[in-house]
Amino acid sequence: MCEANAYLVKDGSEELVMEAVDTVTPEDGGLLISNIFGDQKFLKARIVSLSLVDHKVYLAAVS
Repeated sequence: MCEANAYLVKDGSEELVMEAVDTVTPEDGGLLISNIFGDQKFLKARIVSLSLVDHKVYLAAVS
C-alpha cells in the first residue's frame, strides 16, 4: 500500500490529521484530503513537504 499519513506542522511539532491518505486535491482556499476509507476533510492549509519514503504529507495552516 502506498497511502500516507497527513500531519499539520505547527511550532516544530506534528499533529496527525488523517491516516491512510489516498488523495490531496487543491480547492479554493485549501486542500481536500481523502483516505482509503472514504473519509474526507477540508483544511485551510498548504503542502509544506512530502516524505514519500516515510509515507508522510506535511501541511501548514493558512489564514
